[in-house]
Amino acid sequence: MQTFSEIAPLRAALAEARQAGKSIGLAPTMGAFHEGHLTLIRRARAENDAVLVTLFVNPTQFNDIEDFVSYPRHPERDAPTAEAEGADFLFTPSPDEMYPKGFDTVVVARGLSERLEGASRPGHFQGVATVVAKLLNIAGADRAYFGEKDWQQLQVIRRLTADLNIPTEIVGVPTVREADGLAMSSRNVLLTAEQRRAATVLASALDNAQAIADTGVQDAYQIAAWLRQTIEVQPLARVDYAVVVDPETLQEVDSIENGALAAVAARFGKVRLIDNRLLRPAPGPAVRR
Repeated sequence: MQTFSEIAPLRAALAEARQAGKSIGLAPTMGAFHEGHLTLIRRARAENDAVLVTLFVNPTQFNDIEDFVSYPRHPERDAPTAEAEGADFLFTPSPDEMYPKGFDTVVVARGLSERLEGASRPGHFQGVATVVAKLLNIAGADRAYFGEKDWQQLQVIRRLTADLNIPTEIVGVPTVREADGLAMSSRNVLLTAEQRRAATVLASALDNAQAIADTGVQDAYQIAAWLRQTIEVQPLARVDYAVVVDPETLQEVDSIENGALAAVAARFGKVRLIDNRLLRPAPGPAVRR
């Protein structure tokens, strides 16, 4: 595995791989690897001739400096793990390399960035879209892999690649969960033992939302109300949002008749977690309003 901290030599190495006829898969990460990250790398490895993994805790997507400072970082462990999983290239830039003096350009997917996470974390998706656009431009990859746990992020990235005619295929990879259902996140390690047990309420609420839909209920607001109430029963959870939306536009919907996305966010102490689940309507003609 070749490791780079600067853009120019990385581009040269990737150009050499492309000239050799190799396809390139990109797995962008902020490090502190868990099984979810490894799934991205493995998927990239399975579908491409060469794999580029990036490790960069992007400062511009944090609207809370405390969250940025406390974000888990384990580069000494992540690098050998990336190599063991089959990465050919590792990119570990500094903030100054990604945002040199005079940097003054941002990328914004306006509508998608203003809802849910965007409303709760102003500026977050501007930071995400800008750094991802840069990474896609630097890599020139055939495919780039992103987890579906960050569903809104995935839609923002799909929008920006379409709008900016970036030819990289964006591949969504299903959420990886712990044995008790909690979606894997680098932030999970920041939870106390009690908060960690409480956090499973998010996955339980999403499971309950589908169970309600399975009974024939299609009213999205009714399902969203049950979703919120399930989380609020847990005393350690402070709900940010619990909604049922269109999976592509992220606009709230009246009915899940054509499918929908249940999305939740809550704080457990200082740790903010998100999760989601695609909802399917019950089969058959019977509908409970």
